[in-house]
Amino acid sequence: MKLSRVAALSSSLLLGAVLALTGAGPAQADSTVQAVDYVALGDSYSSGVGAGSYDSTSGNCKRSTRAYPKLWAAGNSPSSFAFTACSGARTGDVTAGQLGPLSSATDLVSITVGGNDAGFADVMTTCVLSSDAECLARIEEAKRYVDTTLPGKLDQVYSAIRAKAPAARVVVLGYPRFYKLSGSCSAGMSETKRSAINGAADYLNTATAKRAADHGYTFGSVVGTFTGHEICSGAAWLHSVNWFNMSDSYHPTASGQSGGYLPVFASHA
Repeated sequence: MKLSRVAALSSSLLLGAVLALTGAGPAQADSTVQAVDYVALGDSYSSGVGAGSYDSTSGNCKRSTRAYPKLWAAGNSPSSFAFTACSGARTGDVTAGQLGPLSSATDLVSITVGGNDAGFADVMTTCVLSSDAECLARIEEAKRYVDTTLPGKLDQVYSAIRAKAPAARVVVLGYPRFYKLSGSCSAGMSETKRSAINGAADYLNTATAKRAADHGYTFGSVVGTFTGHEICSGAAWLHSVNWFNMSDSYHPTASGQSGGYLPVFASHA
């Protein structure tokens, strides 16, 4: 064996011994998770309305310590975390008031938005208080908005995010279906209304997913994680209509945030 090969072999063995003694090595280096700068944007489904435990400093935005952005940040210790999602936010509210923390250093962004633009609250009020025909007509009106106007508004939000955070991974999350059909509810809205509301949620999700994909963003559907936990399932992760606290109505509970939204976001983050 040539001296150069003996020297190389000796160096290799020595390095191996040092790594074994120190506990260092390639496997450990590969497992290191790079810290990220994370910004959570969006509406009440991201702020955590319905989950309780609201940060008193967030006022009417109702940012909950049980919302999926806070839960993810607590479990992953990002190098920075900004939580600007706000109850009632529409696309224009996001672009006007939530993008301040974004920068070229931002690595990760989450967002839910579009439901308020499409008139979700008014749809649900109409369907709760009015006839099947009036409910279906209001849903068709909302779907026309989703077809004609919402795509442009989502484009404005998504383009503004990219302009301020050009390197960020952006995860756009959708909305759950609200009702388990033929479920345990013996009163309340008809199956016709429940089915139409579920269809409207799917319609909004499909439109949102397309706009997200066209901007190179990841879309995370929560329909699967909420399956079996819809209203009328007997194990709901969503509030039904709450006459004593209307803002909670049709929003995820704390379990809906931790079991419905968090795993979907985590799988794409």
